[in-house]
Amino acid sequence: MDDEAAGAQASEAADRRCGFIALIGAPNAGKSTLINALVGSKVAIVTPKVQTTRTLLRGIAMEGPAQLVFLDTPGIFAPRRRLDRAMVTTAWSGAHDADVVAVLIDAKSGLNDDAEALLKKLEEVRQPKVLILNKVDLVEKAKLLAQAQAANDAAKFEATFMISATKGDGVADVRQWLASHVPKGPWHYPEDEVSDAPVRQLASEITREKLYLKLHQELPYQSTVETESWTERKDGSVRIEQTIYVERDSQKKIVLGKGGQSIKAIGEASRRELAELLEKKVHLFLFVKVREGWGDDPERYRQMGLEFPKE
Repeated sequence: MDDEAAGAQASEAADRRCGFIALIGAPNAGKSTLINALVGSKVAIVTPKVQTTRTLLRGIAMEGPAQLVFLDTPGIFAPRRRLDRAMVTTAWSGAHDADVVAVLIDAKSGLNDDAEALLKKLEEVRQPKVLILNKVDLVEKAKLLAQAQAANDAAKFEATFMISATKGDGVADVRQWLASHVPKGPWHYPEDEVSDAPVRQLASEITREKLYLKLHQELPYQSTVETESWTERKDGSVRIEQTIYVERDSQKKIVLGKGGQSIKAIGEASRRELAELLEKKVHLFLFVKVREGWGDDPERYRQMGLEFPKE
């Protein structure tokens, strides 16, 4: 390498920025949809069911010389069960560990009790914060301006953005602002990486998404999916075996459906998306098992990357 090329490479490295951005908000504010839009690829599952995201899932985006590592945190809400408490604790720990905290509020729901409680607790977060009002295409401008003002009165924000994560409106502005405000420093991940989640975990998440989309109201969100085996075959395809765990036998019957129709539809939808993600043929086999009280099993929490609450 000649001196000129070496100098250019050193200059490029010196300009690099990298930072962790925690996306926090109430359940169904649109965090997972936004993280997928920011990254430009699907890294988080999106369903109408609240509290779908359980762990700190990282999505990675490049914006000029900056690498932005987004933490899609579980929705912050008033916890009732042990799993709820673990998820809320994880969300706040993500906020306290990040370089920038992006607070997402569903403009359609407005500053409801969940949003107001969230804004109040932000006083404990020392990191720079930005406000993102989502779903602004569904709300008239006067209401949006009033919400933005009320939120800024409640907490100190460095900037305010109005976006539609579903349509992509305003998302580029958010990415550009963050790119210029994260710390200078080397990138933590390869330039072409979009998530740090192992592919087996992503596969489990995709099936869990299809499970919720298919059974939405019928199935408690405590159900979980684990990828039990992953075999690369000689013909280039992959054989994946996954188990859907539920807490009661009655839930198992719901997942299976009449004549196995529900589990067949879930498997087909998941297989199609996995084949697209992996760019190869997928043979997916789903099983349903009852694991009573898994919501109180410390080992399950560790597998999901959650801290097990003592009480």
